[in-house]
Amino acid sequence: MSRQHHVPLFRERIRSGRALIGAGAGTGLSAKCAEEAGVDFIVIYNAGRFRMAGRGSMAGMMPYGNANDIVVEMSAEVLPVVSRTPVLAGVCATDPFKNIPLFLGRLKELGFAGVQNFPSVCLLDGSVRADLEATGYGFDKEVEMVRTAREMDMLTATYVRTEDEARDMAAAGADIVVAHVGLTTAGMIGSTSPMSLADAAARTAQIHDAAKAAREDVFVVCHGGPIATPDDAQEVLRMVPGAVGFLGASSMERLPAETALVDTMRRFTEVSITPTDDGSQRTGALA
Repeated sequence: MSRQHHVPLFRERIRSGRALIGAGAGTGLSAKCAEEAGVDFIVIYNAGRFRMAGRGSMAGMMPYGNANDIVVEMSAEVLPVVSRTPVLAGVCATDPFKNIPLFLGRLKELGFAGVQNFPSVCLLDGSVRADLEATGYGFDKEVEMVRTAREMDMLTATYVRTEDEARDMAAAGADIVVAHVGLTTAGMIGSTSPMSLADAAARTAQIHDAAKAAREDVFVVCHGGPIATPDDAQEVLRMVPGAVGFLGASSMERLPAETALVDTMRRFTEVSITPTDDGSQRTGALA
């Protein structure tokens, strides 16, 4: 369904006092569980595949595979098992070998309801970011991709790290501006950043204010850094009243999977047997 169908539903959810919740999915099972849980939208991109393969999410920013081709491959796993929830595709808008408008059309034909800018140069800084911007691989390509997607009636969720990026994406027509405060901490392959929830809230507030100044009707949600649990998200939203939700990726699938798998497998390793006097195991159902 089109963004014109989903956006009013998002507004109604917010008016009822419920947060807007998005979930990143790296597998069909994750997406199926997200829909069963009742999330409002699902996002799939190459980092999800790396994450659920036991690699850090930042692998999605490296040349370990073509991000746009990977998300198309993932669509065959995810889209058939999601029937009600809009699914957004992560698009690497700076890919010099993709005609982005044509690619967006293909994603729409596959069944994606919208897009998100990932991999994104907004997650890079310093000389690397400066060199990318100077050589034609800048954030402006991501802004233009979002503007094109909006014109195609696709939902758009956009990662941003700065106030300028928030303003640009809101002005381009982004439906959801995601205040990205860093790689999610905790777990086996998470970030070790010392950022506090208060710091994350302050950063989210700055991004919120910038986005809202550009366009009042944009949704602003929080993501990443120390916001790793439902309680963390609740606390940040309490500290930033204008923010209306949370997009989780590692926090939605990697961290829960790590906990559940380790706990269950550990319980299996504690299963005991009754040895015989000579140390061998009895055989036979009644032995």
